[in-house]
Amino acid sequence: MHLLGRATRRGTDMRVVSLLASGTEIVCALGAGDMLVGRSHECDNPDWVRSLPSCSSPAFDVSGSSREIDAEVRRRMHAGEPLYIIHTDLITALRPDVVIAQTHCEVCAVTPNDVQRDGACLDPRQMVALSAFSLDDISGSILAVAERLGLAERGRAVVAAERARLDAVRAATAHRPRPNVALLEWTDPLFVMGNWMPEVVMAAGGTPLLAHPGDYSSATTFECVRDADPDVVIVAPCGFPLERALAERHVLESYPGWRDLRAVRDGSVVIADGNRFFNRSGMTVSRTAEMVAEMLHGVCIGESSHGSWWRWLDRDAS
Repeated sequence: MHLLGRATRRGTDMRVVSLLASGTEIVCALGAGDMLVGRSHECDNPDWVRSLPSCSSPAFDVSGSSREIDAEVRRRMHAGEPLYIIHTDLITALRPDVVIAQTHCEVCAVTPNDVQRDGACLDPRQMVALSAFSLDDISGSILAVAERLGLAERGRAVVAAERARLDAVRAATAHRPRPNVALLEWTDPLFVMGNWMPEVVMAAGGTPLLAHPGDYSSATTFECVRDADPDVVIVAPCGFPLERALAERHVLESYPGWRDLRAVRDGSVVIADGNRFFNRSGMTVSRTAEMVAEMLHGVCIGESSHGSWWRWLDRDAS
């Protein structure tokens, strides 16, 4: 079970600002939540971290459609305009010893370059920059944060527990048929989910289509999805909670031939929370694997997540 809570005060005055949701999860799982003094606008797990000062915000309105968000991100990247606003005065006032960010994707979360561009006077040695393409990389992120916080032994224990949890998912699905699965992390345009998620699907007893472990998530066409004709489609838009993801239904149904897909005919299209799970390389990855095992095989490892974190697009329509 994750130790997602405040740690008892230890003999240290280390102060941490986490500008990465998965980084915040890792700090808390290490039992070091009391070191956190600031967070990003995306940090929401565990719930109590919302009470921390928010040190970033989106640079544009992110309440639009998936197509509008994609167009604005592309425009800003082409023009060299920021995607995030960093509240540098607040970070300076918080006097952090460590600032956690990421270098994996310029779009998904705050990077060290964002922090420096917005004028935060930080020593580069204060930065811990995480990047995860694989499950092993996520373990490496846990170990890197633990080492920086002086909690190396605890980090090794957390990694061992996460690996054991994934092994339990593999064992529970090992002898079951392996359905073909298409993972989509954006709907308009369509993006296929890469990085660690193909590994998660394999651990949960499925065969990932259209992406390979360690690949970046990438744009695809509906024709590619149609030609792959997966048994199951899992749609978990990056940054979208479940209700927002469900609102993308009309986008999916607008693709010519959507209703002809095997997964659609069989009622095997899943809409899932891509904000807390699926696209977050922190302490929810093992829980995501358990969720996928429930989707693919009806296997509940722990508490069912159906209805709370994911739904069948048609079976649960009522």
